[in-house]
Amino acid sequence: MTLASNLGFPRIGRRRELKTALEAFWSGDTGAAELEASAAALRTRHWKLQAGAGIAHVPSGEFALYDHVLDTACMLGAIPPGYGWSEGKVSLSTYFALARGTSAADAPGLPAMEMTKWFDTNYHYLVPRLSAGQRFTLTSNRPLEQFREAMALPMRTRPVLLGPVSFLLLSKTTDGSDPLDLLDALLPVYAQILAELAEAGAAWVQMDEPVLALDLTDKARQAFVRAYQAFTTAPEILLTSYFGPLGGNLATAATLPVAGLHIDLVRGAAELDAVLDALPPERWLSLGIVDGRNVWRTDLRTALATLRRVAAVRGTRRLMVAPSCSLLHVPVDLAQESALDADVKGWLAFATQKLDEVAALARGLDEGDTAIAAQLAASDAAVRARQASPRVHRTEVAVRLTGATETMRQRTSPYAQRREAQQAKLRLPLFPTTTIGSFPQTAAVRQARAALVRRNITHETYETTIEGWIDDAVRWQEELGLDVLVHGEFERNDMVKYFGEQLSGYAFTQHGWVQSYGSRCVAPPIIWGDVSRPAPMTVRWSAYAQSKTDRPMKGMLTGPVTMLQWSFVRDDIPRSETCRQIALAIRDEVTDLEAAGIAVIQVDEPAFREGLPLRHADWAAYLDWAVACFRLATCCVRDDTSIHTHMCYSEFNDIMPAIADMDADAISIETTRSRMELLDAFVPGQGGGTAGYPAEIGPGVWDIHSPRVPDTREMVELLGLARQRLEDWQIWVNPDCGLKTRKWEEVRPALKSLVDAAREVRRQAAI
Repeated sequence: MTLASNLGFPRIGRRRELKTALEAFWSGDTGAAELEASAAALRTRHWKLQAGAGIAHVPSGEFALYDHVLDTACMLGAIPPGYGWSEGKVSLSTYFALARGTSAADAPGLPAMEMTKWFDTNYHYLVPRLSAGQRFTLTSNRPLEQFREAMALPMRTRPVLLGPVSFLLLSKTTDGSDPLDLLDALLPVYAQILAELAEAGAAWVQMDEPVLALDLTDKARQAFVRAYQAFTTAPEILLTSYFGPLGGNLATAATLPVAGLHIDLVRGAAELDAVLDALPPERWLSLGIVDGRNVWRTDLRTALATLRRVAAVRGTRRLMVAPSCSLLHVPVDLAQESALDADVKGWLAFATQKLDEVAALARGLDEGDTAIAAQLAASDAAVRARQASPRVHRTEVAVRLTGATETMRQRTSPYAQRREAQQAKLRLPLFPTTTIGSFPQTAAVRQARAALVRRNITHETYETTIEGWIDDAVRWQEELGLDVLVHGEFERNDMVKYFGEQLSGYAFTQHGWVQSYGSRCVAPPIIWGDVSRPAPMTVRWSAYAQSKTDRPMKGMLTGPVTMLQWSFVRDDIPRSETCRQIALAIRDEVTDLEAAGIAVIQVDEPAFREGLPLRHADWAAYLDWAVACFRLATCCVRDDTSIHTHMCYSEFNDIMPAIADMDADAISIETTRSRMELLDAFVPGQGGGTAGYPAEIGPGVWDIHSPRVPDTREMVELLGLARQRLEDWQIWVNPDCGLKTRKWEEVRPALKSLVDAAREVRRQAAI
């Protein structure tokens, strides 16, 4: 019979219980025993939920306190020196030092490991640091521990491991060596893990190798062959790829000595026939036909037809039905959303509901339509309702989109002329200082927002309260000596949600949280219909803040690509069309900010690189429309208005021409953890082309994802590294990212160090 299978479940819990447990532990309110008990309770609940939904292969071992890649590195003993580990099991203090860094008061202060995007999702993983001659050792068999934990319930689960080739290719080496050269040293540890799982009674192991969705070299493909030929004593291995088709890696994946292969049929549907031709009949085939990355309900009838086409070729004896990838990327349970628009709610499925879809499809394939008649009827009704809804497609939005011209995507003058006009207007010093936008979202800020939502305070009282915080922030920034100020964004709940709540075509959840990294959770909005801006969104607060100072006040907006990428996007029209709709809405806001006297407007695009397709062949099309959308949103201002953008940690080398083509006047990026290594992409002769990046750059000098407070010396050193790569006139001085997650007792001294560092570098430049 067909097996219903799952690849992974959200770790955070229905009400973000993992976040609560982690932050209580970090604050010292609870100890390690309480944290581990909370984690164990979540695992038990999730295992039972999946089994109760009819999932035959319930995953275990994918649960992590912070990040599964970090867990893998710790399990393998791949821990950089200086973090308090030499051998044996990795302690929680070492684990969290790697994840979050430590303060200088803990002597010595340790930086957190580099963090970057997990493929093209909004999840972030910690990048293992390796070197030639790296020694690997099994510190503790975490998948085995969680497998035994489930057996005690009793429940037999399918342990999940990040595969050896993906682990190496997702790592960085400190000496420039090829991580794949470490494969022979790594394989014995994986073999030991698998042998211990087999001895404990694990029938299957899920080996995640998501790099199979990338363009791989022949060396990488050969690494797969060597790795999986080495696992002679192991449970049945399900080789798991997701986030796209296998492409040129299909022949390798299909012929590896494993028991089964999982494919992503949501993003790789066009590859199905090729997979059926290539996969030997004795292999299991796991079909990821329920979207694990988006919240839309599965069209069960269409999905069932696809499954039957596969069964006609292979039969059902060795078939699994599954989500396309781990359900880590979607909220936990739609049943909690009591306030969601009834029509929109009927079109959605979260992780819990997706389990039901998987089980229904497996049963329908084995037993026929009558066995799942009620589920099919509900699915059909939802599909018809969504297609016919007059609220989804709006004529006025389509008409405006048709009228968007190439001229609307062009600034009046080239950058060199604009810079002169902006310098004349803003009169900024060399190495101007600013922040990315947000200040700490304190308990008082959150309480005021919650009180407004509950109607415990009037709107007038709320606005007066916000004005008071802005007054304090402006006064403090002036006293500190920052050059370009911000109003602090005290009125904003989230950089996407705040704007989405004021745009048409968006819906929001009460408990639709997904993990971004560690305890950081976000509740992405849902774009369900055509997007437009009914009224100004930020002008009132930016204009108020500017009225309180003579210094330039920066307006902050979220860019169209990030608004798209950090939302659950509708799947009934091309993503590029939705992005253009958002761009026109942001354009209206940019125009109004300039009219209100805001001379520096930052349009953040931290997700620009993240949205890049995994296959190089698809890059040009994406970059064309992504750049066009940014320019459509921003090329509507005078020469003397400075357009900034902010991007998070990304590998920029491959897309520098596109970033330059965005034609922003300044870009700020996260560079602290890489010690300015990311700036190499902007250097002449490298990613920046023969002439280098043409505009201004704000390389971050404070890692705001860590509780560490850096001193002036550290920042001066980082700026010195930046000056080795950039011209002095190009460099802005700013933190890596916004400060909403930090505390004021961290922000005040860190920004003082930042201002002092800029002054010191100005002094050095004048010598």
